[in-house]
Amino acid sequence: MTTKLKHYSIKENKPSDSSWVLIDAEDQTLGRLSSNIAMILMGKNKPNYIPNDLTGDTVVVINASKISVTGKKYFQKTYISHTMRPGSTKVKKFSDLIENNPEFIIMKCVKGMLPKNKLAARMLKRLKVYAGNEHPHEAQLKNSNKSDNKKEVNSDN
Repeated sequence: MTTKLKHYSIKENKPSDSSWVLIDAEDQTLGRLSSNIAMILMGKNKPNYIPNDLTGDTVVVINASKISVTGKKYFQKTYISHTMRPGSTKVKKFSDLIENNPEFIIMKCVKGMLPKNKLAARMLKRLKVYAGNEHPHEAQLKNSNKSDNKKEVNSDN
């Protein structure tokens, strides 16, 4: 006689279950910071992680313009985009982007570390990146800190 094992399934999270996390990107390495952000967005740092559900938190990144890269990447790293039409290849250098659009750098790096499915777009919407020190999400961070004791996450490994 065989007995069946019961299937255990965690209940899906409500949007109110997620909290807000503030990360200061000043003097942090791009890849290490991005992998930590991707882990928080996916929810892998929580005990109730479900691969097919949004269990992660909303992440606010400040000081994106002060991020660092190792080696010669500051001058040699390029971002290439193409619209599939002849002659439409656009090449952007990291050194130019860090001055003009530092949010793009972190968003693109984190996007590459998220799963390649429809859920990744929803996770990426929960990432807010700002070049400077100010951001418009003070109220959400204060409400989140009352329920959770997460104030700031430093990715110093």
